[in-house]
Amino acid sequence: MKQFLFGTLLVMGAMLTVTACKDDEETPKNIVELAQSNANLSILVDAVVYTDLAATLSGTTEYTVFAPTNAAFTALLQSLGVAKITDVDKATVKAILLNHVVAGEVKSGAITTGYVKSLSPFGATTSTLSLYIAKSGSNVTVNKDVNVTTADLDASNGVVHVVDKVITLPTIVNHALNNPNFSTLVAALTRSDLGVDYVTILSGAGPFTVFAPTNDAFAALLTELSAPNLAAIDAATLNKVLQYHVVSGANVLAATLTEGQQVTTFQGGKFTINLAGGAKIKDLNNRTSNIIVTDVQGSNGVVHAIDKVLLPTL
Repeated sequence: MKQFLFGTLLVMGAMLTVTACKDDEETPKNIVELAQSNANLSILVDAVVYTDLAATLSGTTEYTVFAPTNAAFTALLQSLGVAKITDVDKATVKAILLNHVVAGEVKSGAITTGYVKSLSPFGATTSTLSLYIAKSGSNVTVNKDVNVTTADLDASNGVVHVVDKVITLPTIVNHALNNPNFSTLVAALTRSDLGVDYVTILSGAGPFTVFAPTNDAFAALLTELSAPNLAAIDAATLNKVLQYHVVSGANVLAATLTEGQQVTTFQGGKFTINLAGGAKIKDLNNRTSNIIVTDVQGSNGVVHAIDKVLLPTL
C-alpha cells in the first residue's frame, strides 16, 4: 500500500512539474523581458531604462520593435565619441529609440516594401518619423542599410526583430537616399556643376517640405523635353527646377493642403494644389502632377512623392 501511495505521489509530482513547465512556455515574455533575457541586447535594455520607456514597452499595447544589438550601439557610441548610452542626452536617446518602434505587431511575413511610421515625434508635433522598409525574399532592411538579422522573436505584447545597426533619425536627404525610387532626384541634387550644395542645405534645421519626383517622373520629363539624359539639362535650368520643388520654413503635411492653395516655393515661383479626385499639383505651365506618396516625415521636414516633375517659368 505504501509503495502504491509513493508511486502515485511521484506521478502527481511529475504531472505538476510538466504542467508548470508548459505554463511557462505558454506565457511569453513582454518586449522588455525578452530583451533582458538576451545578453546581446543589454545596451538596448540600458537605453530603455534610461529613457523611462520600460513601462511603455512592458504593457499590453502591441508594438513591433527593431532591436539593435550591443555591437550596433557600440558603433553608434564610438561615432559620437562617448563611452556609454547615458553619456548621450536623454531626449536624443529617447527619440532614437522610438524610431525603432512601430505601432502594432508586424511579423516578417507581413512586411512589405514601403513606408511605415515609427513612434519618434517630429519636434512637438503629432507627426512621427517615417521608416523605409524594403523586403527582398526573406531579407528585410530598414532605411536602406539596417539589416534584420533575426526576425519574429515573439513577445506577449508584440514582436521583436533584431537589427545590426542603430536606426538614426533621418533627414530629408536621408529619405531621398534610402528609397531607390528617388535615385535620379539624388543624382540631380548632387550634380557637380550646379554651384549649390543641396545636400548641406536640405540636411539643415529646416523645416522643409519637398515634393519629390520619382525616377519615372524624371524619365518622362526627359522624353517631354527631348533630352537624352539629365546632363543635357543646363545647370541654370536644373537649379530652377529643383528649387521649385522645395518649400522652405514649413513642414506641410497632406492633411493641411487645401483646394486652390497657392504654394510659394524656394525658387520663388508658385504652384497650385487641387484636391478633387486626389491631391494634385498644377505648375506654372498648367502641367498636373499627382501626389502619390504623402507625409514621409524626416527630422527636418517632410517629403511627398510626385509622378511628374514640376516646371516653373524658365
